[in-house]
Amino acid sequence: MSQPFSYQQAFARNIGWLTPAEQSVLRGKRIAIAGMGGVGGVHLLTLARLGVGAFHIADFDTFDIANFNRQVGAAMSTLGLPKVEVLAGMARDINPELRLATFPGGVNRDNLASFFEGVDLYVDGLDFFAFGARQATFAACARLGIPAITAAPLGMGTAVLNFLPGRMTFEEYFGWGELPDEEKALRFLVGLAPAGLHAGYLVDPSSINLKEQRGPSTIMGCQLCAGAAATEALKILLNRGPVDAAPRGYHFDAYRNKLVRTWRPGGHRHPLQRLTMMLVKRRRGDQS
Repeated sequence: MSQPFSYQQAFARNIGWLTPAEQSVLRGKRIAIAGMGGVGGVHLLTLARLGVGAFHIADFDTFDIANFNRQVGAAMSTLGLPKVEVLAGMARDINPELRLATFPGGVNRDNLASFFEGVDLYVDGLDFFAFGARQATFAACARLGIPAITAAPLGMGTAVLNFLPGRMTFEEYFGWGELPDEEKALRFLVGLAPAGLHAGYLVDPSSINLKEQRGPSTIMGCQLCAGAAATEALKILLNRGPVDAAPRGYHFDAYRNKLVRTWRPGGHRHPLQRLTMMLVKRRRGDQS
């Protein structure tokens, strides 16, 4: 038997943690997510189940068998299919009333204006090594006054940073500028997780190669990212509860069962960040 969709019934179990009025607010919000892979796809489905009513989603890639370990849209039935279309279908299966716009070419300078049109919040779902797209999206958020969240899956945990209007920007925190990609990768890694909780249980360091732009991943990290980012999104969209913004962040590691709150005034310029960068480069045999 088919049952007609009802927004109120579908998200009734949110009530209690949300008021009916707050649920109605979320129904009217629009979130942009660039990247529908490891974290982006689960971000979308988590926020759809929260009852957010509209999304702009972007990805140029198709699913491959190498995505199976972490990407919620990856399955035998979706091999070779566009990630953005697969995830759009999964989200509409949760809420057929979604107002959902897809950007199958990914995000680029030509479509940033339309990607962010009418958007209340940006959630970063880009691949770790998508430096150009990430730099462009966060710069657009800073320019347009759109709050932005990045939650990185590191090992079996997540590192979370919020960039809010009028506060420190992504560029001010990481200082990427026109640096080479390898330097951007190091600054991103150290800036996201100054505590480095994940580093101690990496059993095969050779699995990380910044020059070849590859690294290991886990579904646990991606799922934790989605839970953390959706909670930050709820607080930002409803203007409810404290929201820390960069240079403050936090890193939770489920494997080590540890939570560390981080604070790096000046971002990449902070003496501890510079020291950590120096030590990381030394361990990698890179004295540049």
